[in-house]
Amino acid sequence: MTKLMIRLTSIYLVFGIMGISCATQYYQKGKASFYGSKGGKTASGEKVNPKALTAAHKKLPFNTIVEVLNLRNNKKVKVRINDRGPYIKGRIIDLTPAAFKRLDNPKRGVIPVKIRIIKKGSGKRKKKFSKIKKMGPFGPGKPGWED
Repeated sequence: MTKLMIRLTSIYLVFGIMGISCATQYYQKGKASFYGSKGGKTASGEKVNPKALTAAHKKLPFNTIVEVLNLRNNKKVKVRINDRGPYIKGRIIDLTPAAFKRLDNPKRGVIPVKIRIIKKGSGKRKKKFSKIKKMGPFGPGKPGWED
């Protein structure tokens, strides 16, 4: 019985330690820049908001929350992925100006970073509603309505 408890405790400790190390691993290392000082829409269908803590990534699902660590000064910011990009070699994430300011002076333009996934997103885009054409009155008691 004692040997079994020791083995189970050992297994628990090994998996517990592995879980801790996996949680602190970084997903990607590269360069970050910023974008979105002008209007427009993101790939997820949202309006670009330079004051929001959002970012663009090539592959991560929309609505994924990532922590971005500036490797120069160890400052961190959490952002939500709502766009696609960047499409410049070596860059792994584009941040809004507000998110970039939390990491460094925007005059730098590009900074070395690591990103870590906090919560994987749904990948769903903002729903797009098409304009409904005016079809005239319809409903109970109107032509074409059947009970």
